[in-house]
Amino acid sequence: MKREHADVAIIGAGPAGLTSAYQLAKAGVSTITLEADPVRVGGISRTVDYKGFLFDIGGHRFFSKSQEIVALWDELLPDDFIERPRMSRIYYNDRFYSYPLNAFEALNNLGYAESVHCVLSFLKSQVFPHHDPATFHQWVANQFGERLFSIFFKTYTEKVWGMSCDDISADWAAQRIKGLDLWSAMANALRNSIRPQAVAEKKDGEVIKTLIQSFRYPRKGPGMMWDAAARRVREMGGAIEMGTTLTGLSHDPRRGLWSLEGTRADGSKTRYTAHDVISSAPIRELIGMLDLPAEAHAAAERLKYRDFITVALVVDRPDLFPDNWIYIHEPKVKVGRIQNFRSWSPEMVPDASLSCLGLEYFCFEGDGLWTATDEDLLALARRELAEIGLASEAECVDGCVVRQKKAYPVYDETYKASVETIRGHLEARYPSLHLVGRNGMHKYNNQDHAMMTGILTAKNIIAGEPIYDVWGVNEDAEYHEAGESGAEEALKSVRMVPERLRRSA
Repeated sequence: MKREHADVAIIGAGPAGLTSAYQLAKAGVSTITLEADPVRVGGISRTVDYKGFLFDIGGHRFFSKSQEIVALWDELLPDDFIERPRMSRIYYNDRFYSYPLNAFEALNNLGYAESVHCVLSFLKSQVFPHHDPATFHQWVANQFGERLFSIFFKTYTEKVWGMSCDDISADWAAQRIKGLDLWSAMANALRNSIRPQAVAEKKDGEVIKTLIQSFRYPRKGPGMMWDAAARRVREMGGAIEMGTTLTGLSHDPRRGLWSLEGTRADGSKTRYTAHDVISSAPIRELIGMLDLPAEAHAAAERLKYRDFITVALVVDRPDLFPDNWIYIHEPKVKVGRIQNFRSWSPEMVPDASLSCLGLEYFCFEGDGLWTATDEDLLALARRELAEIGLASEAECVDGCVVRQKKAYPVYDETYKASVETIRGHLEARYPSLHLVGRNGMHKYNNQDHAMMTGILTAKNIIAGEPIYDVWGVNEDAEYHEAGESGAEEALKSVRMVPERLRRSA
């Protein structure tokens, strides 16, 4: 049984884990990263290669309000970004709606009578709002009115989460639709109708991310970013153990050391020790390995996850539609969103005479969709693509299926209290265990947010104290300083890596 040691062990080579490893390696801190995937780094942000056709697991725009994140992207991929126009539409009731909305198109599609009902419904919500909205339904109804909620939010959201909008926390709506209400949407819609190339609407001086009209993108997909990060980490001496699943985790307080057990695909075991552990693994899985009170284990068991299937179809027709993706609000089909990978980057599709689409299905591990055969899922995707009218079944000449476990942490009515309970026990008992990333913190964050949690965790470890409140990273990738003094001043006082974290000669 192999045994290795590093200053910091990192669980998961996704955006948060690799960002941590990269930042620590630059500071001379030794790391070992355990990644369960035998081939690809990047987690849900990896790029899949099927016979030369490249595609994302979900589609990942590169946009951030954090200049530190943007600078890191440029540092890792200085020559490989392209600027892409953002175009997306909503498909509902056999019609397509531009998103962000085009006012005149929306009026024509909905009809003037329905549009008037929507406005009256919104005005009613302003006079009689839900006070202290607790659910997604209540939050969106306050912002848009019941009528627009039922048309443009209810069906799609329930497809994504597999649960009623009355059972989804308002936190998710506030995080994902922050800054957008009917007035902002209408103002942007009118602006787009008059000046289609207008910049996204701002509210209180901030760009509303939902309305952003262009984004940067690696020319061959987001996996380029994480392949580059992994290569840099290895060049600086960091180890990345691919195909290694964490199967054991314990802490010796006398020695101040963590012991980790990894299991490879062939069943062989390996052991590692480290002073600190950074984990982007799902909290529910991680907590099960630790010696914690029953209350913490019960809280972890209450956390839920939504799983995800991408059915990639190769279509024998070029340029099927210009959108990057289309939201499918139509209840008659199961597909939730359709990606057009050539519109993300022309280099994603190797043959100019073909298209490659990604039909996305949201499910729970073990349900009917998840357990369906690849052949059945490919047949379903072909039928639904034809039903929507984007391509015929005969034009779908090839395809593959990719299943992604625990793609989305679920924001139900109990998740927040459960996470707080777990945090309290971990911080009291294991201060050298650091949670980062989407599943590591059970926060539905974007790629740049996950990266920021990795950056700040690395800074805390290098400093030897919690200068930054990593849990303060919010939906805009901003963060709060843990102390009263400015974080930059605090970092200036860190002159060198603490002795225990210096790389061994």
